[in-house]
Amino acid sequence: MASKAEEIEVAGRAVRLTSPDKVYFPRRGFTKRDVFEYYLAVGDGIMRALRDRPTTLQRFPDGLDGETFFQKRVPARGVPPWIGSATVTFPSGRTAEELCPADLAHVAWAAQMGTIVFHPWPVRGAKPDEPDELRIDLDPQPGTGFADAVTVAGTVREVLSELGATGYPKTSGGRGVHVYVRIAPRWSFVEVRRAAIALAREVEARRPELATTNWWKEERGERVFLDYNQMARDRTIACAYSLRANERATVSTPVTWDELPDVEPDDFDLRTVPVRLAKAGDPHAGIDAAAFDITPLLEWAARDDRGDLPYPPEYPKMPGEPMRVQPSRARTKGSSDA
Repeated sequence: MASKAEEIEVAGRAVRLTSPDKVYFPRRGFTKRDVFEYYLAVGDGIMRALRDRPTTLQRFPDGLDGETFFQKRVPARGVPPWIGSATVTFPSGRTAEELCPADLAHVAWAAQMGTIVFHPWPVRGAKPDEPDELRIDLDPQPGTGFADAVTVAGTVREVLSELGATGYPKTSGGRGVHVYVRIAPRWSFVEVRRAAIALAREVEARRPELATTNWWKEERGERVFLDYNQMARDRTIACAYSLRANERATVSTPVTWDELPDVEPDDFDLRTVPVRLAKAGDPHAGIDAAAFDITPLLEWAARDDRGDLPYPPEYPKMPGEPMRVQPSRARTKGSSDA
């Protein structure tokens, strides 16, 4: 027998919860109610990450064993009248009205709709073309792991500190590490991406044996990839306090720099993170206190005669971008043309 629907007050609004006993994480037995209540429990933290940000929803209406899809548009019908949205423009030039959470009721509504992972843009709805968040994504490649990402994150912190910037680290919920820096919303996606490349190249220069900016996997080796393209338009990362879509129900969790070397990604999950947040508070609580001026990074980029790096394959060809061809294929083609 299907469990009864409930109406729950969240942030002064009535949010309907249907099928609360539906299992979403089969291995651990976590239900839709568990997911819904998790997001209420981490409300302050996740709203710090999501407030006023256009957000793509990764939905699993039948749990992890069912189909999944990314929802980039608020449905035209059947949504509460208070649901807010913001207009975003994709690389193709097309636009969409994406969910833009103004309060925790928006998060609860998304959880009711089967959302497990929240992917916010690095912008606010009022300025959707000017990022206010520089995101450094440290992605371990085969042969490396979380400990290596932590080591590279330490070098990221070193570079940021020398520039007068404060980075806020979090686990990715998997093997990686993310570092966020608040910036003034004054620059375009192209400019902020170039700043991310400049930062990544400096980290790579200091740790060449462990860090790489090589876009092509065949050239990365056993190093941690600094994914500068996470700052390209319409590329998003699971936010702080978002669940991840894995059987362990891990969480992308803010940590302090002192904690980072000693944690393990599996330490943080649907059950443990609300307790941690209630007891110790949010390590990202001060993230909005100051905005970093990325001008020094843009000056580094301007002096770098290596120029730009490749965009993702689905993007239109960008001005100044190098050839978007896998190096081994380019060499093979060059040999065949000789």
